[in-house]
Formats: sequence, structure tokens, C-alpha cells
Amino acid sequence: MCIGWTGLQAKTESDLAEWDYGDYEGRRTSDIHKERPGWNIYRDGCPGGEIPAQASDRADRLIARLREMNGNIALFTHGQFGCVLAARWIGLPVIDGPHFLLGTASLSILGYDPDHPDIPVIVLWNGRSPQESGSLHYPLIGDNRTMRQRAIERWENEGGEIPSERQANHG
Repeated sequence: MCIGWTGLQAKTESDLAEWDYGDYEGRRTSDIHKERPGWNIYRDGCPGGEIPAQASDRADRLIARLREMNGNIALFTHGQFGCVLAARWIGLPVIDGPHFLLGTASLSILGYDPDHPDIPVIVLWNGRSPQESGSLHYPLIGDNRTMRQRAIERWENEGGEIPSERQANHG
């Protein structure tokens, strides 16, 4: 369910819906890459589902309505569309969506530069509660095990060291 919340009034907002995966619904990214190496939802969209221009249009419609409202507004949406919304908020194309890593149940704040109120900014991105701040949780689309392994390999290849569970949880 995707909800927008203003004041004490909550309502379902169809423009906050999850990306329509069409023929790719329920499939892992790693399996899609076997058929379509290099596939990128933000560039290629999904056959039988939503294309990037449609996701961009939804975000733009929502942003236009948000900019007409006053006060703080809470939105709850899905990860990939949240990344599209962030990109479009600051004027970037949908293809830049993957640069906004968005964790499950994280807090992000879109706003305006206080010194330049006509410039939209990302005030907070992917905020976590203090209890989760030490975790290594990221939104992994598709094959979580493969994505985690890639992250570990990248860390090790760059001379890093994988922290033990104790180090990760206790600093």
C-alpha cells in the first residue's frame, strides 16, 4: 500500500505504487541478467510492465501536487520508485535512480535549500534508527546472496576488511 499523509488525513496515492515489473514480476535480477546481460530497470524498464518514462511521469505528477501543498507531508512508497522520486525531485533523469541506495523502512526527506527556497534538495537520505545504524543492510533487488557476495568481493578487492558481527554491531 502506498500512502500520502498530510495533517491527520491519510489517503492511498496511486502514483506512489511500486514499479510495475510486468513479465519480470517475481523474478530475480540475476536471472533476468542471464537472458538480458546489462539489464537496468531504470534504463530498460520491464516488458509487459512499466518503462522508465512512465515511472518518471508518475513521479513528476506527484511532485507537481506536492509542490502545491503546504506543511510537512509523509509519503510511504517502494524502493525503486522512491529512488525515481528522489532523482526527479532534484531534476535528474530516471536513469540516475540507482545512485540513490534506499534501505527498507529508511527515512528520507525531500525539501528545499533554506538559502535558496526555489532549489529542491535531498535533506536526508536513507536515514536509520540508532539501533540499525551499525548494520550493513542495503536494499538488494533480486538475488540477495549474489549482491552481498559482490559487495564483499568489492570490499576485499579494495583492501578492506569485512567486520565481524561483533564489530559491525558494536563499532
